[in-house]
Amino acid sequence: MNLIKKLLVLALLVAPAVASANEGIALDTAHYDLHDQASLQRGAKYFVNYCLNCHSASYMRYNRLMDIGLTEQQIKDNLIFTGAKVGDTMDTALNKKEAKSFFGATPPDLTVIARSRGADWLYTYLRGFYKDESRPTGWNNVAFDKVGMPHVLYQLQGEQELEVEKHGEHEVKKLVLVKPGTLKPAEYDAMVGDLVNYLVWMGEPMKTKRMTIGIFVLVFLGLFFVVAYYLKKEFWKDIH
Repeated sequence: MNLIKKLLVLALLVAPAVASANEGIALDTAHYDLHDQASLQRGAKYFVNYCLNCHSASYMRYNRLMDIGLTEQQIKDNLIFTGAKVGDTMDTALNKKEAKSFFGATPPDLTVIARSRGADWLYTYLRGFYKDESRPTGWNNVAFDKVGMPHVLYQLQGEQELEVEKHGEHEVKKLVLVKPGTLKPAEYDAMVGDLVNYLVWMGEPMKTKRMTIGIFVLVFLGLFFVVAYYLKKEFWKDIH
C-alpha cells in the first residue's frame, strides 16, 4: 500500500508539469517495440550510463532486467558501477539537496516517467536540446522551455541551434545541427529510440505478459461462450 500511495503522489505532482510542458508542442512519433529485447538491452545500457548518474529509478530493481534477456552476471558486470547488489533498486548516489542547487530542481525519479510524459514526449525531448546562452546550463529544449537539465548527450548528438522563420503571421521553429556529434543524426535517433523503448518498458514491465494473458483469457471466454450457448440450448430445448 505504501508503494501505491507513493506512486499516486508522484503522479499528482507530475501531472501539472506535464500539462504545461506539452502545451503547444508538436511531438515526434516514437516507434518502440517492447518485444525487441536487443533494443531494450541497449536502452538499459544507455539509461545506466547517461541517466542514472542524476536520476533514480527507485521502484525498479536491477534483477528485473533479467526479464529482458540479461543474466544476473551480465547485470553485475555491465550495468552496476557502484557497490549496489543485483537485488537493489536503481538509485542514484547524487545528493538531492546538491542536485537542487546545481539544476534549480531535484531531478525526478524516472521509473514511471514514460507513463506520465508519454513515449512521444520523451522522444521529442531527448532530441530537442539546443544551445541557449541565456540559460544557466547553456541549454534549452523545444519540448520543455527553460528546462533545468543540461544536455548530457550533446557529445553524441552534437550542438543544435533554434531557428525561427516567419511566414506571414506564423512562426516556424526548427532545430539546425551546427556542430556534429560522434553519432550521425540517424544513429542518434536510433539510440534515443532504444532509450525510450527501455523507459516505456520500465514504467510497466509486466505489460507484455499482461497483454498475452489477456489474449488467452479472451480466447477462453470465446470458447466457453460457444460451449455455454449449446448447453443452454440443450437444457431448454424441451421448454421451447
